Amino acid sequence: MALKRIQKELDDLQRDPLALCSAGPVWEDLFHWKGTIMGPPDSPYSGGIFILHIHFPPDYPFKPPRVYFQTKVYHPNINSNGGICSSHFHILKDQWSPALTISKVLNLICSLLADPIPDCPLVPEIARIYKDKRSRYEKTARAWTQKYAMGN
Repeated sequence: MALKRIQKELDDLQRDPLALCSAGPVWEDLFHWKGTIMGPPDSPYSGGIFILHIHFPPDYPFKPPRVYFQTKVYHPNINSNGGICSSHFHILKDQWSPALTISKVLNLICSLLADPIPDCPLVPEIARIYKDKRSRYEKTARAWTQKYAMGN
């Protein structure tokens, strides 16, 4: 069941690509994908290419995929290990539904990059800076994007 569903999602992504995101299998392993997110325009991440690791469990779609950033990101909802968390991302844990797809997850991650949710932070210090010193947050996020996501 999992392989059939994953293959269908891959076919859907290839037929109808997402605007700022892409994903596909690493080598021939349909359970291990690499994703990319282009930094959303008008955000401090603009111009960056962010790499994600996506691991589908054997009982997908009944259990959520594990998704984390390989690229370092300065963001209140993304920790130093690439973990992603906000109120929206309980879908990757206890609020997952088989109706969700990896395309929807990638779109949510892209939206989260553009619009952090500081009231549900994974990194409280960055959330505090985001709330209290927005220009400092944006400057640091841009610097990290240049350093880690632009291949410089």
